[in-house]
Amino acid sequence: MSTPRRPPHGSGDRRPQRPAGERPRAPRPRGAEPRRTPDQRRTGRPAAGPARRPPRPPARPQPRMIRLADPRRRLRVVGIALVAVFTVFAGRLVQLQLLDSHALAAEAGANQYVPVVLSAERGSITSSDGTVLATTVDAYDITADPTLFTPEATHLPDAPEQAAALLAPILALPKEKLTALLHLNPKNPKSRYALLAARQTPEVKNQISDLRAGLAKQADTKACRAQRQLLAKPADRGGRTSVDPGCANPLAGVVYAPAKRRVYPAADLAGNLVGFVNSDGTGTGGLELQYQKDLAGKDGRSTYASVGGRIVPSSGGSQQDPVPGEDLRLTIDKDIQWAAQRAIGDQVANAGAEKGYVVVQDVQSGRILAMATSPGLDPNDLSSARPDQLGNAAVQDAYEPGSTAKLMTMAAVLDTGSASWDTHVTVPNTLQRSDRVFHDDVDHETWYLTLAGVLAKSSNIGTIEAAEHLGKDQAESNRVLGGYLQKFGIGQPSGLGFPGETRGILAKPEDWKGSQQYTIPFGQGLSVNALQATSVFSTIANGGVRVAPSLVMGTTGPDGRYTPAPAGAQSRVVTPETAKTLTEMLESVVTDEQGTGTKAQIPGYRVAGKTGTANRVDPRTGRYSGYTASFIGFAPADKPRVTVSCVIQNPVNGHFGGQLCGPVFKQVMEFALKTLQVAPSGSAAPNLPVEWKP
Repeated sequence: MSTPRRPPHGSGDRRPQRPAGERPRAPRPRGAEPRRTPDQRRTGRPAAGPARRPPRPPARPQPRMIRLADPRRRLRVVGIALVAVFTVFAGRLVQLQLLDSHALAAEAGANQYVPVVLSAERGSITSSDGTVLATTVDAYDITADPTLFTPEATHLPDAPEQAAALLAPILALPKEKLTALLHLNPKNPKSRYALLAARQTPEVKNQISDLRAGLAKQADTKACRAQRQLLAKPADRGGRTSVDPGCANPLAGVVYAPAKRRVYPAADLAGNLVGFVNSDGTGTGGLELQYQKDLAGKDGRSTYASVGGRIVPSSGGSQQDPVPGEDLRLTIDKDIQWAAQRAIGDQVANAGAEKGYVVVQDVQSGRILAMATSPGLDPNDLSSARPDQLGNAAVQDAYEPGSTAKLMTMAAVLDTGSASWDTHVTVPNTLQRSDRVFHDDVDHETWYLTLAGVLAKSSNIGTIEAAEHLGKDQAESNRVLGGYLQKFGIGQPSGLGFPGETRGILAKPEDWKGSQQYTIPFGQGLSVNALQATSVFSTIANGGVRVAPSLVMGTTGPDGRYTPAPAGAQSRVVTPETAKTLTEMLESVVTDEQGTGTKAQIPGYRVAGKTGTANRVDPRTGRYSGYTASFIGFAPADKPRVTVSCVIQNPVNGHFGGQLCGPVFKQVMEFALKTLQVAPSGSAAPNLPVEWKP
């Protein structure tokens, strides 16, 4: 039998060890009385119960232990969240890169890179000697921010009214209009832009700037700053709602925006010819319109990066520089133009006429040296012009030329050999043709005139008789005369290409019916403009060769290179001999005492010309009303250099062409000959006989 193993020392067996030699105590039976101590036995006290252990001291509180969650569960939650996030990102990426890529790229480009138009500088218009007639200068748009004129912004109860009172005399605008612009717009109260005055001069801008700076300095004092600070704190206002008048700047919200302005330094000099531009700087009248493309140049383009309306520096972009417009040099001589405008303006006023025009042309080159109208036009002040002043009546008005057209009839008669200058013509007081009885401008006994005399005395009846010899019958005569009228440029564009130019009215010869086929030879039943009529006389002065009129001498490009304009097209209308004979016949109109153009004589110079007095067609009613008075001629007749035409519409004080336009012709022609330094005539006029004795 094995011996029981002794528990090792310190194994937890706490039973006391019995001393050596002591007998082991017998175990007490269950339920036996407890043993008494010797003292209890001696005193007879009962044995006490089991001894109690002393109470243990209170245990110290143990720190609270936190039990961690299961890490595997946490990892699962985080993993699910990450998968969800990456799924959203992947979906959005697919949308941006595949589905909406094109639209978003376009939107990003539009928002990021802002295109800007770089306006090209408009070319100038000058006279033949370089005097500027139209140019572009720096200007400023005077604008305002209405939100800066409220009582809260200015601390003034009437800031718009005060600002308007200060600006009105400077801008020459009504105070009430400016006040309305400076108030908040009821339809758009958030609007921060109001245009007060467009394209003002630098002087106006500086005047407003100085005034605003003075007000700002006056308001920047310690006392004024204290008042504004007080009003900024509602609790400290003490019932005060505004600052003292001297402590506020009612012009603080006025802003200047750089702009360009088209100006006309010569004012109304050639104003009807030069034309004008609209508020956008685009030509809308005259040469400004005709040469819009050349004058305007080509705008440039620029792009810059922008975020939130702000330019992002060093972010790339592109720029294409604008190409300035070409400068236009006209054929107009500024001095002759001035003289023509003064002469026609004075005579229109004296005659009480509706309007008038003068054209001056170089007979050899066809260049227009002057084109004046009355009333005139100052392109700087279009607001004061009537609608009928905005055009150029010298090329836009169609009128019946009257007796000045007899020159073309005589040219046809001479050039075809139907008659000569000294052919005898018997001119009765009246002449029955078709359904009409014809008269001359005065009653007379039978006249016995040469063909030169018919032209000198401006006989309608004599002209009809001469034209009837152009063909075997009236129909053939009509065809011959119609052909010459067309070669002179009647019923056709002049070649000038001016905006609104009329080509006149000339029916086909086969359509000349009734009395019209007899009135056309003396200038009624057809219509022309003043330039066409002038060109007829220049053709005769140039030896029978017509040169298309021109207004532009040349252009100067952005590179500074000058390019002359091509010469006008030429065409022969009559022979040199016919032109020479006609010139001598026209001299009789001026030099002969029976001629109608004696008021056009110029001492020292031989003058060839023709008067015209025609019934005027009222363009509003289409009926005859009033007269058209005219005189057209050239000088020196022995070596022609210049043609001058004068036309006056609907005069009240007189109506004969020689009476009204003869003096205008003389005044303008004398000035032109001196300006161009044309030598006086070297020979006397031939003085062709105008009458013959039966």
